[in-house]
Amino acid sequence: MRIKQISVSGLFGIFDHVIPLNMDERITIIHGPNGFGKTVMLKMLDGFVNSRYSGFQSIPFSKFQVKFDDCNSVEIVNNLNDPENNNSISNLEKIDLDIISFTSKDKSISANINFSIKSLDNLIPEINRIDPKYWHNFTTGEILSLDDVLERFDHFVPPEIANFSRDEPKWLKEFKSRIYVRLIESERLLNLFFSPSYRFDKETASKLSTVSAYSNELAELMQKKFTEYGKLSQSLDRTFPGRVVNQKSSTEITEEKLLSQLNELEKTRSRLIEVGLLDKDDNTDFKIQPKSIDESTKNILSVYIEDVATKLDVFSEIANKIELLRKIINRKFIYSYKKINFSKEKGFVFTTCYDPSSASEQKTLAPTDLSSGEQHELIMLYELLFKVEPKTLVLIDEPELSLHVGWQVEFIKDLQEITELADLDILMATHSPDIIQNRWDLTVELKGLEN
Repeated sequence: MRIKQISVSGLFGIFDHVIPLNMDERITIIHGPNGFGKTVMLKMLDGFVNSRYSGFQSIPFSKFQVKFDDCNSVEIVNNLNDPENNNSISNLEKIDLDIISFTSKDKSISANINFSIKSLDNLIPEINRIDPKYWHNFTTGEILSLDDVLERFDHFVPPEIANFSRDEPKWLKEFKSRIYVRLIESERLLNLFFSPSYRFDKETASKLSTVSAYSNELAELMQKKFTEYGKLSQSLDRTFPGRVVNQKSSTEITEEKLLSQLNELEKTRSRLIEVGLLDKDDNTDFKIQPKSIDESTKNILSVYIEDVATKLDVFSEIANKIELLRKIINRKFIYSYKKINFSKEKGFVFTTCYDPSSASEQKTLAPTDLSSGEQHELIMLYELLFKVEPKTLVLIDEPELSLHVGWQVEFIKDLQEITELADLDILMATHSPDIIQNRWDLTVELKGLEN
């Protein structure tokens, strides 16, 4: 199920916006003057789908509606005249409407749970309590209520608290289980990450650049795939003799076909070595002469080829993503004489060399040695390729931040390659005509009141 349109009425008491999504090319661009609500609409959609309703309490609006490609639609109505029921959600396709309310702070979710509020400071190192009812988020500078804290940091608090949710109707929970939305916000370069013991020692929390965190994360993903490859190899190797013995001879297996399959496997293996997923093998003497292939050898080779293909297929998805990431990044970083490679130990591996012909002049760079624009670009591409499930609608706020004009010009082309590989839809808000270029057919302009 895909989202095909979002709309809002009475935003800030002024604006009515309708944003139809481009269902064919899967990229939709919102543009308009500052203050018209581009970012707010992205956050409202993210808040609804991911059950983070607290943001709706601070946004003046009358109605927010989401339409889907299966003819369903859901709306959030701001009941301005009902202080006990500020907002409600209704399924427009139901005759007997189910309602879920997220209410004012004097009747908030905090009134329905029983735990020591003081423990939040120890559980969530990113916040400091400044008032009996409020916390300061020192990463973003925001002042958060208890409701805000529990919704935003639910993955840090105990399960009995994290699993607490407003009494969403069953139909809404089931409905939203088929919708995937991820917001990539404009503040991308710095995040909080924690050591395994962070719950017990607040001082173990430290700020880490997002690009460094993602480098570590990719290394872990690559190692997991290598481990999976190793386990599968052991299993297939253990049963290999028995399967060779039981293999039936087939006249369809020709020498030419076997040699062609072996060559393709070597190309695949070389590709995986190149992107850092497999270790380089010094023994390159793998050629087989056609005259040495008799019938029994054919049987052995056919089982071997099938096994190796199965093993290498473990890397197929992550290899495709790494290759695309490498292609896009190296195309852009070439102008600053930087190059990206990958390894299971480090994740991102950057080198710089002003004289490409001299390997001795190459210098290894840390991810944080990249410029802010380079980090923004890498973070966005990594999130799109590695942190988003297929069929997700990805919301991108101000992708042009810190990007050179030349990179902005290429951005839609990059997105098209990524959406095809990763099976995503994109809704982004931008001020940059350089990103839009001549693709005004993908845009929706937010307008003010007509004179």
